[in-house]
Order: sequence, then C-alpha cells, then structure tokens
Amino acid sequence: MSAPFDANNAQNLVETYWNLLEKVDPKDLRLSKLDDDIFDHFKREFPENFEEPYEHITKLDEESMKSKEGKEKWRKFIESYKDTVKDYNFGSLIRTDARDEYSEKNTIFTTRIQFYAFEIARNRLGLNAKAHEIAKKEAEKEKAKAEKAKEKGKSKSNGKS
Repeated sequence: MSAPFDANNAQNLVETYWNLLEKVDPKDLRLSKLDDDIFDHFKREFPENFEEPYEHITKLDEESMKSKEGKEKWRKFIESYKDTVKDYNFGSLIRTDARDEYSEKNTIFTTRIQFYAFEIARNRLGLNAKAHEIAKKEAEKEKAKAEKAKEKGKSKSNGKS
C-alpha cells in the first residue's frame, strides 16, 4: 500500500518542466518513453485539436474538457494508460496558454497523462517555442542578478579588510 499523497513534500514538477523548457529546444524534448504512442493516440482521439493553427492545443479550453462529453472522452483516454504510465492519473499543473509562462491565471489542474498529451503535442508542433524563449530570458536575468549580487558581496568583503 502506498503512502498518502503529501502535497507539501511533492516534487515541484512545474519548476522542473519550466527548467527543461529553458535548457532544451522543445522539439527535442522527450517527456516519457511513450511520447510517440501518446502523441498518436491524442491525434486519433482528439482530431479537432490538430486543425491548424492548433488553437485548441496552444490555448486550452477548460470548459470543453469539463463538459459531459469532454469528461467522458478524456476519462477513456486517461484510463487507457492505467497499466503503462506510472501515476497516469496524478494531478499536474499545465499552462492554459502555451505562449506564456506558469502563473496563477495561466494554469489549470489536469492529470499527468493529459499534461503529457498536450505538452508532447505542443513540443512537436513548435507551440512551446515562445515559452522556451521566455524561460531562457528569465534564466539569463536570474544569472545576471546572481552575478551582480556576488560582485556586490565581494566588494563589501574587500572593503572590510
């Protein structure tokens, strides 16, 4: 029997994923061993999402996902991964708009397999390119800030000698 889920001690998967988007071109990013299968299954079950310019993948429509029909369709999709994806139905945060970063207004709660489906599609279709650029710029700013603080610390310690 597994231990109860403790949100306070859970890994910060949002931060981990955002760090991956910063470091790896999303088109080269693999989220699981089953990326190809998940992507193909997602395309088969939700073909409406794959109509260019891929607006239904770029910007998620939470209402359609939670409609009676949407819930049933997603339930079947999610449950098909019961035996192949660890923690397939665990909760995960996903950005509602792929063109922006994680924020309170740009995040919804989904299952891990839904996260995989959307993010694999976003990565393969080039829809996470903007997020990749945002993450890289944020990392550059943080690095510059850290270097500036380090220099400031050095000058203070040199002044006390």
